[in-house]
This record gives sequence, C-alpha cells and structure tokens, in this order.
Amino acid sequence: MISSRPSRAARQDRAYKLVLSTGGFLVISIALFVLAVAGIVGGGWAVIAALLAAGSGFMLRRTLKP
Repeated sequence: MISSRPSRAARQDRAYKLVLSTGGFLVISIALFVLAVAGIVGGGWAVIAALLAAGSGFMLRRTLKP
C-alpha cells in the first residue's frame, strides 16, 4: 500500500520554508504598519502582508499537525 503522506524529510523541509516565510511576512507587515502610521505608505499593504503571514502560519500549523 502506497501512502499519500509525504516523507518526514519532505515535511521537515516544507515546515522550515514555511517558518521562514511566516517570519518574513510578519516582519514586513510590522514594518509596513509602522510606515502606514507615519503616512509613508498606504495601510492596505500592511493588511495584505499580514494576511499572507496568517496564511503561511496556517499552512505551517497544518504541516506540523500529526
């Protein structure tokens, strides 16, 4: 019987990449929020970055669940 679940190494690699992307999007969203408060950029960019961080975090949580 062939399992449809990826190997442990593949899951570990995916989790690592998702940790990096989640952290990156979080840092970007915080920086954009600060810039939006200062009036340099629009607040929509910060919201988009925050949504991307949340999406990456959700995918990471699904990857790590047993």
